[in-house]
Amino acid sequence: MSDHIGVSQDGAVLRLRFNRPEKKNAITVNMYAALANALEDAEKNDSIRAVLFEADGDIFTAGNDIGDFMANGAERGDPHATPPVMRFLLALANAKKPLLAAVQGGAVGVGVTMLFHCDLVFASERATFHTPFVNLGLVPEAASSLLLPQIAGHQQAAEMLIAGKKIDAPRAEKFGFVNEVVAHEALEKTALDAARNLAAKAPTAMRLTKQLMKPNRDAVIAHMKNEGEHFAAQLESAEFREAGMAFMQKRKPDFSKAG
Repeated sequence: MSDHIGVSQDGAVLRLRFNRPEKKNAITVNMYAALANALEDAEKNDSIRAVLFEADGDIFTAGNDIGDFMANGAERGDPHATPPVMRFLLALANAKKPLLAAVQGGAVGVGVTMLFHCDLVFASERATFHTPFVNLGLVPEAASSLLLPQIAGHQQAAEMLIAGKKIDAPRAEKFGFVNEVVAHEALEKTALDAARNLAAKAPTAMRLTKQLMKPNRDAVIAHMKNEGEHFAAQLESAEFREAGMAFMQKRKPDFSKAG
């Protein structure tokens, strides 16, 4: 278990908290493994009826830790094992229990795309959402290139996934992947109350209703794996190396010789 992922149980609610504020809650391979373990265990634990994602600090998560991913590539360890990041994404897609999120600040990359798998998302008025995959020489992940156009429509999805535009919380609510924007001070209570409310409902009816609302689970997983293959290939590309170096050197990447 990673020290940077807080795992606690509040009654029937499992609370998973990004706890690396000094690094803007950027997610490492070890953090993905901890998240995947917690979600997989939650599915087998009858005392858990809902899962709530939260974060410490001013940023929900800055997405992947670029240095960690550049150092470790798409996979590490057993080459036949499912990488921790894919285990986490598959756990999101396969979750039978309700998933909720409380986004208190900036969400970047997977910090946004994970929300498309949540059933209820609450955002602080300070929250922003940014998916700069193309800017980094990468492609979207978490089946976001399938799910976001379904949620928001192609043009608005293109605004985020192709143009890489950062949007604020009211715009995210308009796009359809945020349920409610609340005052910053009210966010934790609002989200936790909602999670407790769902956790108190009939569990079989809840599971079946979620299953009926998401009949295309196999298509989502297949799309996720297709994205993952392209993502892994791009991690080895000159485009990503240039984008990664530019990010760390705080300069604009030069893709003029790419493609």
